[in-house]
Amino acid sequence: MKIRKMTIDDYKAVYELWNNTPGMGMRNVDDSKEGIEEYLKRNPETCFVAEVQNKIVGVILSGHDGRRGYIYHTAVSNTVRKQGIGTKLVNTAIEALKEQGINKVALVAFETNELGNSFWKSQGFKERNDLVYRNKSINDNNI
Repeated sequence: MKIRKMTIDDYKAVYELWNNTPGMGMRNVDDSKEGIEEYLKRNPETCFVAEVQNKIVGVILSGHDGRRGYIYHTAVSNTVRKQGIGTKLVNTAIEALKEQGINKVALVAFETNELGNSFWKSQGFKERNDLVYRNKSINDNNI
């Protein structure tokens, strides 16, 4: 298994992996090829894919705003789960964020995503019950 930085050339395989991962929330503008390309331009050192025999089997998007790190769209193919690939992706992303001076990382997982929430708990991410998460779509096409 090999971990490397994600490039836009990985988009097709990554998008297919996301679409085949239960619990993922995809948006048509943010997660389009153009949207992901913009994200990678802003975060070229902190997004990674995992490969087995030259096939992408895992992905993690991470980035920061200069103060906090954020993790998005982490997925591992169900054919290779429970082999440490997700943990390796998370550790690689966190190390990359640390190298950029980031000291805290956050993520959002759907409450109904039992598999994902179990994974994040196993990685040491604490659930926060003292916050109210809010968002507002400012582009009606981004559903």
